[in-house]
Amino acid sequence: MRLSSDNAMKKKNPDDIRIFFVSLGCDKNLVDSSQMIGLLRSEGYELTDDDQEADVAVINTCCFIGDAKQESIDTIISLGERKAEGSLKAIIVCGCLAQRYPDRIKKLLPEVDAIVGTTSIDDIVQALREVLEGKGCTHLNSIDRYVYVKGYAASQGLLHSAYLKIAEGCDKNCTYCIIPKVRGHYRSVPIEDLEADARLLASSGVKELILVAQETTVYGRDLYGRKSLHILLERLCRIDGIEWIRIMYCYPEEIYDGLIDCIKNEPKICRYLDLPIQHCSDRILKLMGRQTNRKSIEDIIDKLRSRIPGIALRTTLISGFPTESEEEHEELKDFVAKMRFERLGCFAYSREEGTAAAVMKGQVHPSTRKRRMREIMLTQQETAFKTAEGQIGRELDVMIDGYIPEEKMYAGRSYMDAPDVDGYVFVKSSDPDMISGTIVRARIEKARDYDLIAAMIQQDNRR
Repeated sequence: MRLSSDNAMKKKNPDDIRIFFVSLGCDKNLVDSSQMIGLLRSEGYELTDDDQEADVAVINTCCFIGDAKQESIDTIISLGERKAEGSLKAIIVCGCLAQRYPDRIKKLLPEVDAIVGTTSIDDIVQALREVLEGKGCTHLNSIDRYVYVKGYAASQGLLHSAYLKIAEGCDKNCTYCIIPKVRGHYRSVPIEDLEADARLLASSGVKELILVAQETTVYGRDLYGRKSLHILLERLCRIDGIEWIRIMYCYPEEIYDGLIDCIKNEPKICRYLDLPIQHCSDRILKLMGRQTNRKSIEDIIDKLRSRIPGIALRTTLISGFPTESEEEHEELKDFVAKMRFERLGCFAYSREEGTAAAVMKGQVHPSTRKRRMREIMLTQQETAFKTAEGQIGRELDVMIDGYIPEEKMYAGRSYMDAPDVDGYVFVKSSDPDMISGTIVRARIEKARDYDLIAAMIQQDNRR
């Protein structure tokens, strides 16, 4: 995790406290983690990557699906054992699990000393002070409270690639999703604040901005009375040092012509779009509370591909939604084969209490959900491997992420690849000294499943 600013790092560490910070879940959560870390560091607190030497553990949790909840709980229990041994003084639990289940955490996880909700991240320093004084505490605000800590943004271990969260919350209320109940209504971050943070990131060496939110497509409608993502993008494109801008989480029904034109005409914007569609069956989409249908989805995909040649489309799907029949599952498989998404992920439906879908009749057995998920991913695998093979002979710009000395290759990504979720382009080179974030021109020589092997043609020394 990386911060865009080291504000007040010269402050004396209060009581020489060292903090072990764990960030779980999505990239939006990672931004919250980075903002909390920034606040702690601004007060002089020291962070450590070793839980054995930490005095306090802070866990930013996730509860979007069952597996995420379990990971969060397991992490709390594991660090609770450290506390029982006496090596930890306190445990602070933040994020979605804390917001959703504060009373259960207090009752069932007594090792937790403080709870900090999703809209209380700016209270993290106060919470730490309280637990160090031996006071248990809970910091929960309204889920619709606006909180944005300026001056800090996050990356997934890459110094040159950073997430910029442009909004909080969601108004869609999909029947399977708990997010509106733990994150609140949609609140856009003002353009001026995002632009200022992006400039800080660029000044610290960030080359790639990845725009994230629960939904990016309706950015600005609450602040400016209209969709304004294209205006934000145009402003970000003017920032010196930023080379790539990538857009995630665009709901297909909200994509508009001004956004399409902006992606097409601005060279810094990657021709890559993440479209979470979840299903193709009109009946299932209606049950999900999605505001679209199969024809509309196919129409926007055709429009994007015709208006933006070479665009890489990524989507996510849910298998085994309540009442989904085998015929509808087969329809989804056929849809995946037909649409030939460049990138695709599928999740087995997770029955989340507090959602409308959780009480629907006709729940699909968990083993059937997982089997259907595997079948969809196998269907997509054939497309993905053929797509990779189709890149052979093509020349691409590749952003370098790191060097693999034993293979004498750099691991990098093309415009078609987001960090952590997509594949890699491995660029052959015996020179290990190229700086991460450098953009090189490479010719694709071979496909290796989801990844590509390339030979370097040219390095752009300006970057």
